[in-house]
Amino acid sequence: MTTNQIHVNGLRFWAHHGCMEEEAIIGQEYRVDVTLWVNLSPSAATDDLTQTVDYVDVHRIVKREMGVRSKLVEQVCQRIVTGLREELPLAEAVEVKVTKFQPPIGGDCDHIAVVMQG
Repeated sequence: MTTNQIHVNGLRFWAHHGCMEEEAIIGQEYRVDVTLWVNLSPSAATDDLTQTVDYVDVHRIVKREMGVRSKLVEQVCQRIVTGLREELPLAEAVEVKVTKFQPPIGGDCDHIAVVMQG
């Protein structure tokens, strides 16, 4: 695996994930951070977007998967990993972090996060 990385951080979405019915109705804020391992030598040498991963495609894939309701953040995160790996052939590996703000856990908690790699 190459050591070159592209980071697409701070993608923000209002989504309706969670086990509680209220979460499905009201929704809440999420943040998604993506790291992609990509050989950047070709794009760095040619200045050609087709030789690298387009950030627009990353956002499109994440947005699509964030729009599909799930009870568990783990499932959302896995769908994003799978989508990125399947649709971005230049990405040798990916890491996705999905952060859920103000989770309803019966106590004071700023956020939880799930990190998965693929």
